[in-house]
Amino acid sequence: ACTGVGGEAFVYVQHNNLYLCGVTCKNSNIALILTYLYQLTALFQDYFTTLNEESIRDNFVIIYELLDETMDHGLPQSLDSTILRQFITQEGNRMADDSKNKPPVALTNAVSWRAEGIKHKKNEIFLDVVEKLNLLVAANGTVLHCEINGAVKMKSFLSGMPELKLGLNDKVMFEATGRNQQARGGKSVELEDIKFHQCVRLARFENDRTISFIPPDGEFDLMTYRLDTQVKPLIWVEAVVEPHKGSRIEYMIKTRSQFKSRSVANNVEISIPVPPDVDSPSFKSSVGNVTYLPDKDCVVWTIKQFHGGREYLMRAHFGLPSITRDEADASNKGMGSGMDMSWKKPIGVKFEIPYFTVSGIQVRYLKIIERSGYQALPWVRYITANGDYQLRMA
Repeated sequence: ACTGVGGEAFVYVQHNNLYLCGVTCKNSNIALILTYLYQLTALFQDYFTTLNEESIRDNFVIIYELLDETMDHGLPQSLDSTILRQFITQEGNRMADDSKNKPPVALTNAVSWRAEGIKHKKNEIFLDVVEKLNLLVAANGTVLHCEINGAVKMKSFLSGMPELKLGLNDKVMFEATGRNQQARGGKSVELEDIKFHQCVRLARFENDRTISFIPPDGEFDLMTYRLDTQVKPLIWVEAVVEPHKGSRIEYMIKTRSQFKSRSVANNVEISIPVPPDVDSPSFKSSVGNVTYLPDKDCVVWTIKQFHGGREYLMRAHFGLPSITRDEADASNKGMGSGMDMSWKKPIGVKFEIPYFTVSGIQVRYLKIIERSGYQALPWVRYITANGDYQLRMA
């Protein structure tokens, strides 16, 4: 944010090569303005697929219409693309009945995120619990930073106006309802920084930790959460580097999966940084494929399926120029060898483990209640993936 000559505040977000800017002359809620700008960006992307200078020029009429509907007298209104698409289309303006041009009832309903009269041949709802692990490990093996960012994602195909209740193994909920034994039993989790979709009844959650809601139709994020907790690195990587001055450099990489053997990590990618002037790469690995990426100055070891409790080895050998630029600079300054540790960035790891959550969060129940009394099928899936997952080299 920045301030103008007349005291105006300019609040902006950047997307690709564009800036979306909000202007206020009052002491406004900055978080509200930023949220509006981010949701407006997502809305434009949903309408135009890609949001850039060209798509804005091609769709400026629709953008004016969207701005008119999403903001009234400086107050954000509905930013739900499903509802807005019912009366702001990407087709040309046509003469039509006034009744057809009226905005949908959902806009003025208490439930503005869901239209009335939705019908599906098969009533079912899909729920994904996705957790991303941010981890930083020091060269001596000490975990310096560990954080879990989780999201409960839903895809709803339910008819009518269903009422849903979701139960998690929430420690605070167990304690609030007098189930202290379950709270202390180790099978509960203490969620922090919980953020809900607007469909969740917050008053009820504050009262008894019940997550009850009428879901939007289609795909949406029901909630996001965070956990600050110490966990054992799921995929451990050790690197032994042997530089031979002026001729070659050798790597021995050992990786170990530290989760239960019944789980499998898919599409594991281990990125090992190497000096920028290496050549003649050769690799030998007990599993997977190894690729040298000269544009990124790193080696990528790809393992399609990494079962729990397994350990694998990889050796890499590179040639070095007879004298490196670092060595030339160092010798000129009388500092000796330039083969220092400055190029050793942390090792990065990518992975995805299905049917597994690192926090231990569980969906205890998902109840679906609708006036017509139909039976719906809930499907639940768990996924753990890497976030910013790095291990420093010794």
